Amino acid sequence: MGLIESVKSALASPSPNGRPDDGSTGAYWCDDCAVRIRDVDLEGEPVCPDCGVAMRFERSTGRDCAC
Repeated sequence: MGLIESVKSALASPSPNGRPDDGSTGAYWCDDCAVRIRDVDLEGEPVCPDCGVAMRFERSTGRDCAC
């Protein structure tokens, strides 16, 4: 494999930490139900779908989760 093919392959690979690079900055959590919804997956207000309580935002700092 040539140099250009190696660079193309490296750039096309998924991120090394396994997380998608979709602009997510964290997730919303329900402390009562332990429900987690990523900020990019949330539609509407951050309310727990199980109990209806407002969820709190936790910022991810380079880890696999926002915990």
